Amino acid sequence: MTDTDLTGYCGLYCSDCIRYRSRSSDLSKELLKEFEEKQFAEYARVKHSQIPDFEYFNLLVRLLEHISQLRCEIPCRMGGDGCGGTCNIIKCVKDRSFEGCWECSEHERCEKLSFLKPFHGDTPLENLGKIKKFGIKSWAKHRGKFYPWLTISR
Repeated sequence: MTDTDLTGYCGLYCSDCIRYRSRSSDLSKELLKEFEEKQFAEYARVKHSQIPDFEYFNLLVRLLEHISQLRCEIPCRMGGDGCGGTCNIIKCVKDRSFEGCWECSEHERCEKLSFLKPFHGDTPLENLGKIKKFGIKSWAKHRGKFYPWLTISR
């Protein structure tokens, strides 16, 4: 896939996302399968008498079930679901026949982008500016951190 394919309409870069072809999702599914095959719930019930934290085993299983669903195979530009559900950004861009939000003169004050802020801070807006400056084929090497809490560089 090209940088263009991996550029979301909102300015995020899909392969930086936790959900994109998620190893965490795969590992969670594997661990759930292992727990089931080994009947680990029963082991945890007995082990609880020695290690009290095993009382949280069922909570762990529920959390792993949620993590196992955090998977995206196809970037939104290629027909994927965006951020795991109906995405107003995809609809807006397509309705206006834009290539992405960077083509819209209102993107800097657009409320449709606000749901991204808790996870991405100002990165989507910064990236949209970089796409305008460098073009969709060359912007990706200038992109910001996908998640504000990341300390590692790519």
